[in-house]
Amino acid sequence: MDNRSEVREFLISRRARLTPQQAGLPAWGGNRRVAGLRREEVAMLAGVSAEYYARLERGNLSGVSESVLEALVRALQLDEAERAHLFDLARAANAGPRPRRRSTPQQIRPGIQHLLDSMSDAAAYVRNGRLDVLASNRLARALYAPVFDDPVRPVNLARFRFLNPRAHDFYPDWQESAHTTVALLRTEAGRDPYDRALTDLVGELATRSEEFRTLWAAHDVRLHHTGTKNFHHPVIGRLSLPFEAMPLPADPGLTLTAFSAEPGTAAHDGLTLLASWAATSEQTEPAEQQDRTRTVDNRSTGPG
Repeated sequence: MDNRSEVREFLISRRARLTPQQAGLPAWGGNRRVAGLRREEVAMLAGVSAEYYARLERGNLSGVSESVLEALVRALQLDEAERAHLFDLARAANAGPRPRRRSTPQQIRPGIQHLLDSMSDAAAYVRNGRLDVLASNRLARALYAPVFDDPVRPVNLARFRFLNPRAHDFYPDWQESAHTTVALLRTEAGRDPYDRALTDLVGELATRSEEFRTLWAAHDVRLHHTGTKNFHHPVIGRLSLPFEAMPLPADPGLTLTAFSAEPGTAAHDGLTLLASWAATSEQTEPAEQQDRTRTVDNRSTGPG
């Protein structure tokens, strides 16, 4: 991913969405050529020259000071996620060009898997910035059964959401969910622009999904720490579950996401039903495997 292009498109998109009225400026004249702010207006709000801001918007953040970045944050009214993204882009610009690197497989420590398995009342999993699910507990595998049923590995939430036809049924608010997914990938791209696996994933999704291409072009970013997700589970039906997403300080780049609910709520009843279904499914699968083994053994000892 080209840093200059990323910077240019991000700044242009943030400028275009901000009207003079929102920025506290008079709407000079009724024949504006742009819907949002002009470059000169952003420069004035940030306290820099128009020439200097034009240089920044051409994608050149090399040598830019923290104070100038903060001035741009205020001028463009960036939120917390957008501010972090701008600083990530500046760090990448000042680090200089580097070749894309192939990611080494991320290992999940046994203690993390033990923690997940001990969360019997919560559906919990660990993902990386590319939205690969690297570890999960039984309830999470049951909740995300359609995702885990996809034979492509590693299990990836973005690939399922955009390339698997079942995703539109599984996520009843698919459009909002898709927007969040792309914003998370865009945020990760700013943090780690030289991750080859991430670049390859974005390329695959952009090639195969028009919806992804449209959302990716918006350059939106997002922090996603808490909220509620809606699912339409193929067995349980509609589930609306609160979640918490927590970065793992000892494992940089990994996030633990857990779905839980207070007793007596519909969400808790749904998780209880899901846990019962998951336990039944695990008991059924070994029996089915044994039946298949006996069938093969009988065939092998028969006439022939």
